[in-house]
Amino acid sequence: MPKVTVEIPDELMEDLDEHVGPDKKFVNRSDAIRASIRKTLDMLDEIDSRHGRIDEE
Repeated sequence: MPKVTVEIPDELMEDLDEHVGPDKKFVNRSDAIRASIRKTLDMLDEIDSRHGRIDEE
């Protein structure tokens, strides 16, 4: 799996960390970030589909 390095503002990391850890939604930061990317891409696909910008073959 490729590794990606990004700069994330402190306030966003603090918010992210509230959802990461034992008995929380995500087991680690990487899991949370991957889930966020997947959800964002799914939402963009839905928007593109509604606007006829996706070729549904």
